[in-house]
Amino acid sequence: MTLATTLVVILGAGLAAQLIAARARIPAIVVLIATGLVLGPLTGIVSVPANSEEISALIGLGVAVVLFEGAMDLRLSEVRGMRIGIRRLTVAGPPVAMTLGALAAHYVGGLEWPVAWVLGALLVVTGPTVIIPLLRQARLNKESASLLKWEGIINDPIGVLLALMTLQYFLIADADVDPDLESIAQALGVASVVVTLVGAVIAAVLLGGAAGVGLGIVFRRGWIPAHLKSPLLLVAVLVVYSISDSIVHESGLLAVTLMGIVLGNVRLADRERLLDFKEGLSVVILSALFIIIPAQLELGQLRLVDWRIGLFVLALMFVVRPLTIALVTIKSPIRWQDRVLLGWISPRGIVAAATAGVFGPELIDAGYEDGDVFLPTVFLVIIVTVLAHGFSIGWVARRLGLASGASNGLLIVGASPWSRSVANALRSLKVPVLVADGSYQRLQPLRMDGVPVYFGEILSEHAEHALDTSELSYVLCASDNDYYNALVARSQGAEVGFHRTFMIATHGESVNEDRRLAFERRGSFAFDGEWDYFELNERVEHGWSIHTTRITPGFGWEAWQERQRERGVEWMLVGEVTAEGTFRLYSHEQTFTPETGSTLVYFAPDHSKRERAQERADAAQSADSAPSAPGT
Repeated sequence: MTLATTLVVILGAGLAAQLIAARARIPAIVVLIATGLVLGPLTGIVSVPANSEEISALIGLGVAVVLFEGAMDLRLSEVRGMRIGIRRLTVAGPPVAMTLGALAAHYVGGLEWPVAWVLGALLVVTGPTVIIPLLRQARLNKESASLLKWEGIINDPIGVLLALMTLQYFLIADADVDPDLESIAQALGVASVVVTLVGAVIAAVLLGGAAGVGLGIVFRRGWIPAHLKSPLLLVAVLVVYSISDSIVHESGLLAVTLMGIVLGNVRLADRERLLDFKEGLSVVILSALFIIIPAQLELGQLRLVDWRIGLFVLALMFVVRPLTIALVTIKSPIRWQDRVLLGWISPRGIVAAATAGVFGPELIDAGYEDGDVFLPTVFLVIIVTVLAHGFSIGWVARRLGLASGASNGLLIVGASPWSRSVANALRSLKVPVLVADGSYQRLQPLRMDGVPVYFGEILSEHAEHALDTSELSYVLCASDNDYYNALVARSQGAEVGFHRTFMIATHGESVNEDRRLAFERRGSFAFDGEWDYFELNERVEHGWSIHTTRITPGFGWEAWQERQRERGVEWMLVGEVTAEGTFRLYSHEQTFTPETGSTLVYFAPDHSKRERAQERADAAQSADSAPSAPGT
């Protein structure tokens, strides 16, 4: 098989595995590793030389891009009130986890000390490539999610550096030297470790920090055309990684991580666009890496995994991790629920796999007998932790009260008499609702009704971190400003989903479709797409309000419409609440047919007022048609 064909097979299989995992709702890394094992050691379709320096270098470049993408998503504003907790996890956590892991690897796994110490150092990492998808899946609250995310991204390069320094120490200290010079060799090993650590930190700060600041200045001043920013950023990541790695081996990951954190916290107008590009690229890279790395394994290595290695993996999960968290969070402000969650959730990902693929052969070449089992042990840890934590994180988080249930409800942006009527109607149906507005006066009537409100700008940084909308399934932008509604809809749509983000129709002056906001720059129009803010609230002033009615087998949707008369004139459909209690917002751009057993939510005149008006009209008609009295 040619190199080009091999690359096509790897990319095609990787993306297919991602799709299968998404459809089956299982962690993608499990399907990817299984695919790599099938294509590699089991069938030999993909052949990857295990000791190839070129392959290792390419893997390192891919990991650098993935780590940078994760680091760029770290916002310093997230750590408000959690600085101590994050500091404990990222400063005190790695050495404690390394020590406990090495002890377990030696006494439980039966590995010789050098291999046990390198393995303990490497397994400090808790891969963000696995953590971040799990956080979305589990719907964790923002504080708990931030703790896991920061630990995963920061500890990845730290774990790699610890493993490198440990390996470097043993390579020097265990070298064949005269017994009289053994103490000198050990001193040289310690000195080498110190030099490596200091050099890595200096290289990361100078290169990563300077590159992040420099790119931020260049992008903000518009010196780079918009279409070249993403390609330039990708090349900059690879260059910084390569230069730093050439100065101090394995320091490149730390440099690109720091570069991502710096650039991610610079005020960039097109930050989201850059993140979207990086995220898409990371998916492709991860799909390829998780097939290439397992393909390096040989069947003989897989057979070396015995029952003692299995016990080590269990000890790592049930003893090492919980004990590490318990020790580093003593007298910290971290809630006990978060400590329990942190003590259980620690899946390993791409950084552990990629680094093991490099260090495993080095341990074998150095003559350590247990070097052969290093790589398969790491893969066993990855598979078991991803499966165990991936399928349990949601259940554990809900039990601890750290995750929201299924999303169901409505976020209304813009307080008004009409939105007040909607909010009260939904609350009467037990549907969660939240109204956000920057005017305290407009929110006051809703406060008096007991409706949950958010006072402030929905697009502010405070709202991003303080406002929890995970339980709300729809967003309705209903302010009196069309362009603000469109801006919020596009912003919220990226997180909630554009199929669940709506705005009320634009003003009558913009009814002509050619003169309206383009669909790509706004949200879908809610309801019938004809009544704007002023018309909705004007009808409220004339006695209209939100009503509810139940659709039954004997009185279905069609019959109900006929009784209500002309749609769009006499009434307007807002949505429905299904028999299971699920709320659905109606839009003529995303239609649905109300189900039997559901409760309709619609906007119409008050029933009693309409009936009295109808009675007056009938009486007047009767009077006009009555015969005149004699003599008149």
